[in-house]
Amino acid sequence: MFDKLKQLTKDTAIYGISTIIGRFLGFLLIPLYTNVFSTKDFGVYSNLYIFSAVFNVVLVYGMDAAYLKFAAVRTIGDEKDNFSTPFFSVFGASLVISSLIIVFKAPIYGMLDIPPEFYYLIYFVGPVLFFDSVSVIPFIKLRLEHKAKKFASFKMINILVNVSLNLYLILKLKWGIEAIFVSNLAASFASFLLLFPSIVKSLKFKIHTELLHRLLKFGLPYFPAGLAAMLIQGIDRPILTHLTDLDTSGLYSANYKLGIFMSLFVSMFQYAWQPFFLQNAREKNAKEIYSKVLTYFSITAGIIFVVLTLFISDIARLSIQGHSLLGKEYLSGLNIVPIILFAYIFNGLYLILMAGIYIEEKSIYVPIMTGFGAAVNIGFCFFLIPIWGIIGAALATLASYLIMAVGYFAITQRFYKVDYEYAKLGKLLISIAIVISIYYAQLFTNSLSLINKFLMLLLYLILLAIFNIGKEELIFLKNRFLAQKQKS
Repeated sequence: MFDKLKQLTKDTAIYGISTIIGRFLGFLLIPLYTNVFSTKDFGVYSNLYIFSAVFNVVLVYGMDAAYLKFAAVRTIGDEKDNFSTPFFSVFGASLVISSLIIVFKAPIYGMLDIPPEFYYLIYFVGPVLFFDSVSVIPFIKLRLEHKAKKFASFKMINILVNVSLNLYLILKLKWGIEAIFVSNLAASFASFLLLFPSIVKSLKFKIHTELLHRLLKFGLPYFPAGLAAMLIQGIDRPILTHLTDLDTSGLYSANYKLGIFMSLFVSMFQYAWQPFFLQNAREKNAKEIYSKVLTYFSITAGIIFVVLTLFISDIARLSIQGHSLLGKEYLSGLNIVPIILFAYIFNGLYLILMAGIYIEEKSIYVPIMTGFGAAVNIGFCFFLIPIWGIIGAALATLASYLIMAVGYFAITQRFYKVDYEYAKLGKLLISIAIVISIYYAQLFTNSLSLINKFLMLLLYLILLAIFNIGKEELIFLKNRFLAQKQKS
């Protein structure tokens, strides 16, 4: 079993290093944006970014999940069939829809509450959507072939092109927010060019009709699910803009991005987790492995959550040559960050709990559950934002991820029961609750200091030791280290 976990850990590390470095380089743009652009400009960028993310799901319409499923087992058609059929399907849909987006820019901008002076940005958004969408299937192919290093290098080049162009256009040429979209377009086109030789090599200029039918049957239920999942991640921004203004939305969006540290962990785990659980589903001890994975994930996520909750305000206020991580105009929104971090934990948990749905091909539950999560998010946004503003928007996101995690657990346990380590998970939750309660008690009484934060972190580690949380994992790592040392 530990050999299987080691494989997952290795893949996670490779995907994770590229994801962490790439996202971190991208994250370095946040100080640039928040120290140069107004909250209104950031609000426009944020709303268009969410629009792009939602339509990336529309253009792929579940073919990513279907390709991952059928290419992994290849029960219909050969290798080229399994690549070409979903690729051409996504290519055609992307070309048509991205063109229509440009044609109907006025009503789209009206929906997003974006002023007419920003209409020209749609001429960059449409092509970005096209190149990003047609690159999805080729990138998944790299993951299935365990070409993690190639995958990572392509992603890194994308980020480096994006970041370097942003810096040049904003700092050197003094462009406005159009610099962000021009840079995105150049980076997306660079990724497509890098993937192009692999695409041509894998293509068969014929669509396998039986395979397409199976792909659509499996993948289409994931389309509304993917759409709902993306709405959960971003619908709060347009709603917040509608109920308040672009300045408030910009303030919220910039601070939301500080959740990147937990988001990075969840993302790098997800890249390795999906191929891993599908390829190990037939192992006799598969369920035991999945149980351990959830425990390991929770322990790691718990440590990240506690550290960032305690120190995020200090990190955000770090000043270099008079410029802080967040522009001074944005610092008032820091109180939403712990809520977003906690929400991302439940995001990771429901990704793990979804394994049974993939394995048993019960994809009908996915749109139901994620649709309900999106509905919860939208409902809570309209209810909580008028009362608590940006905190209400953050709580709506947390509520939706929590509902989805609980829902997936209840559903999958009916047909793919896994005995998770409930006692250990309960102790972990108690440890987090104790430390965070002390943190907020001191925060509200103005007795919080940097020394006290370090003491609270120490308390958390002591609680983990008292509850023996992580002991088994440390023993495993120690044994593996000794084994490797003996081999060398």
